[in-house]
Amino acid sequence: MNRSNDHASDRSITAGSDFLHLSIDEAPTGGKADWLTSQIRRALTDGLLPVGSRLPATRVLAAELRVSRGVVTEAYQRLIEDGHLAGRGRGGTIAVGAPAAIPAGGPAAPAGPPSARDLFTAAPGPDVFDLIRTVRARIDLSPGLPDLAAFPRAEWLRAERRVLDSLVAADLGYGDPRGTPALRLAVANWIARNRGIRADPEEIVIVSGTAQTLTLIGQVLRDDGVPAVAVEDPGSLGARQHLRNCRLDTPPVAVDSEGVRVDELRAMGAAAVLLTPAHQFPTGVVLRGTRRGELTRWARESGALIIEDDYDAEHRYDRTPVPALRSVLAENVCYAGSVSKLLAPALRIGWVLAPPRYRAALVDAKRFADLGSAVLPQLVLARFMESGEMERQLRLRRRHHRRRRDAMVKAIGTRLPGATVHGTAAGLYVTVTFDAGFADTDLAAAALARGVKVQPLSWHSQRPHRPGLVLGYAASAITEIEEGVTTLGEALRKLL
Repeated sequence: MNRSNDHASDRSITAGSDFLHLSIDEAPTGGKADWLTSQIRRALTDGLLPVGSRLPATRVLAAELRVSRGVVTEAYQRLIEDGHLAGRGRGGTIAVGAPAAIPAGGPAAPAGPPSARDLFTAAPGPDVFDLIRTVRARIDLSPGLPDLAAFPRAEWLRAERRVLDSLVAADLGYGDPRGTPALRLAVANWIARNRGIRADPEEIVIVSGTAQTLTLIGQVLRDDGVPAVAVEDPGSLGARQHLRNCRLDTPPVAVDSEGVRVDELRAMGAAAVLLTPAHQFPTGVVLRGTRRGELTRWARESGALIIEDDYDAEHRYDRTPVPALRSVLAENVCYAGSVSKLLAPALRIGWVLAPPRYRAALVDAKRFADLGSAVLPQLVLARFMESGEMERQLRLRRRHHRRRRDAMVKAIGTRLPGATVHGTAAGLYVTVTFDAGFADTDLAAAALARGVKVQPLSWHSQRPHRPGLVLGYAASAITEIEEGVTTLGEALRKLL
């Protein structure tokens, strides 16, 4: 919780049930908790329940509305999970954030061009993700985000205070461009425990997320005379954009049920390839067994570089961990990780292990890019990781995300008939594909017009593929997931 909200709650006055302006008699039979949740959310959006207000105690509101206390408790808990309310024990339940306001006819238009439909009718430009983030939606099922409302604010603040208490003046100067020794050691321990990678802290470079890793390694490869980095197809549009910004070609390599097609890599004579082997984006396929052996042999024989984006390998639910490629192929793998999916993208902290032949050039590229990432957040993260808090958060989030994953799969099964679901065993999203003949960009546009934000699979494809959607579930409440998938089903029926 930020300090402004703490102060606001100290000054707040407990609201009565009149902020709802409705009678419980209007609630549907058997759906009182859903009804109450939506009415409180609407009161937050409309400003009838300002941020900092203290809600009535569950017992009091239940008596005023003539419902069971369990109905109120469930509604409060859902909104706490969404990040709109916060439970303060004896301090009560406080309003800490309002959802985006959505007009009755659909989502609010973005502040400027392009329109919601324009986002999907034109080919995605370099700023497409910036633009779609500005489009307000009632429900956001975009992939790539963990549950941001679950960020451990109190634990992070405690680590920050301990770091500041222990700093000397010299610690506030310019740091090592590779990153602080404390965080490099913490990362070395983390990837040893969780990804089976043995690395000396001296080999690790701290960066501003995997996006910067791609920019730096792209620059290094370009300077080394490498003209192209092969990419999975389908594969991340964002990653492809970063490589292209380095003036590198990104030839597509097919992905099937066993992972990347190594025979295609051989045929094209690729000198470098970007892979997501632990949980392929966006299909969710795991590279293992025979295909993993083929890839290893190809890399050793050809001397090619594999850029391993290990973006959400820790988020697994129904399968055992898959060792990182870096753990068995150190000479040929540039390994990239970050805390964006573990904690929050806002931290902008990641790490990269380059093979020996590129390590010095990578450090030079980082030095001249920014003289090194910000020191204070690195020190806080190092303490956070070494205290065991990161593992605790990961365990909590796995349980939390699994429930939301299950809710999405169930909703797709009942409300999107004919959809095939991919990648459910791990990660923060699922991909659905359809056999029907329509453009998935049209479905994404129709969903957004109804207030639900998703990404079309075609954004992440260079070759023709079946229409599909990439649906994130980690950052949405179960009720929002169910409602969002229902809306997708309605949009699909009208489209067909």
